[in-house]
Amino acid sequence: MLGLKRKLRVETERMTLRLPIHADYVQWMSLRQQSAAFLTPWEPVWSHDHLSRKAFTNRVYWANRAWSQGTAMPLMMFRRDDMVLLGAITLDNIRRGPVQAGTLGYWVGAQHARQGYMREAIRAVVHHAFTMLDLSRIEAACLPENAASRGVLEKSGFKYEGVAQAYLQINGRWRNHVLYANLRGDRRGRTEIGMA
Repeated sequence: MLGLKRKLRVETERMTLRLPIHADYVQWMSLRQQSAAFLTPWEPVWSHDHLSRKAFTNRVYWANRAWSQGTAMPLMMFRRDDMVLLGAITLDNIRRGPVQAGTLGYWVGAQHARQGYMREAIRAVVHHAFTMLDLSRIEAACLPENAASRGVLEKSGFKYEGVAQAYLQINGRWRNHVLYANLRGDRRGRTEIGMA
């Protein structure tokens, strides 16, 4: 089973989602660096060595260990026709037993935003989580004013569930987050807000 897990690949219409490898460092560092102003309002403060090769090497080791242990599915998103890195999506905090749930996090490079890539990735990861990992619930959270993130979640079948006070430190401050969830056997009806 571990051999199969190491070859994790999720294909979408336009992308290949896969675990990071050491050779991805230059593309990852460049995209994060070019997108810093776009990403930092929505993310925890970057460490002083965030863009270093060592930090990325640690990220690769963590991703492979977390996947082999079944605690996370950290994927980088590559456009299939030219293998350009678009961003990343992670199903983290995978819990088993009576919970069967995980938490979704994601980012996309500034130049690739608003092209439908994240919606495509979210739908593929959720499908994989429900059908291959046998999860029952996928959770996600974002800042209330992050209209783009809220919209992509709603368009991907997630439903608003409430507000978590002081949920995460974002850009150096404890911030409230709106909570969303997608359920495998959802009977709550479709989210109509922001539907195309």
